[in-house]
Amino acid sequence: YGWLLEELSIPYTIIFYQRDPVTHLAPLSLKQIHPLGKSPVITDGASTIIETGAIIEYILRKHAPSTPLQPPPSSPAYDAYIQWLHYAEGSAILPFLLQLYVSKLGDAGAPLHPRIDSEIDNHMGYLNSQLEGKLYLLGDHITAADIAMSFVGELLVVSRKDKLDKFSNLHQWVLRFQNREAYKNALRKGGPYSYGPEKDKN
Repeated sequence: YGWLLEELSIPYTIIFYQRDPVTHLAPLSLKQIHPLGKSPVITDGASTIIETGAIIEYILRKHAPSTPLQPPPSSPAYDAYIQWLHYAEGSAILPFLLQLYVSKLGDAGAPLHPRIDSEIDNHMGYLNSQLEGKLYLLGDHITAADIAMSFVGELLVVSRKDKLDKFSNLHQWVLRFQNREAYKNALRKGGPYSYGPEKDKN
């Protein structure tokens, strides 16, 4: 959410929590912030908010209600905007989570790989088609929907480098938002990131 806050010129502080090197789980100290002990999570005064879409909506509602990063609720674009917010960590992220967990099963998980790969390609094709003729998900101007979907886009680009020629709309969209100054500022403040611009190069 550093990127969103950078776009809005809102000051923020990042607190880093190191995952367990063996289990890759977040530390128990994160439960002091929220009972689930999971990230992403933000605190703003007395409010503690989890979940990507909820965090984005909270930040915009509380701190930038008139920003062009969110279409007016009465506009036709708003429905598509809300869909992208929910799609990011609903349908789109699911096959990547399955891929992560199934990879822990070794040979026992092998029968599931073709189906998971098929689902990832399905989402890649959908996103690529929705970007046809557009600079960003809703048109010529970036919105918070692009920020919500950025991680999925970066996952697709990094994990499917051999297919990027077939999904050029998706690839160019990722390169485009990664070139924004606010994105770069957030990356510098956030530290090492496995799916950043340097990871996208063939």
